[in-house]
Amino acid sequence: MKRMVGTAALALSFIAGAALSAQVRDMHDLEAVHQHVNEAIQELEHARSANHYDMKGHGAKAEEHLRAAEHELSMAIEAAKTAK
Repeated sequence: MKRMVGTAALALSFIAGAALSAQVRDMHDLEAVHQHVNEAIQELEHARSANHYDMKGHGAKAEEHLRAAEHELSMAIEAAKTAK
């Protein structure tokens, strides 16, 4: 459980850092963040399964936020592609 929380916190802090950083100069930066978020989603799914999905709703909420971040990053990547 601690690993799941740590992974989710790391992913969310990475996303926040990317969002608040200076202008993205390279679309590959966004793609790397996108890959990290997808990895965090996979880790979270594994952790939830290992805990029999019994996290009092917190695991599901973390997954919901990660999936929303993944969606926004996908849209950001597409926007960066069209801006070039």
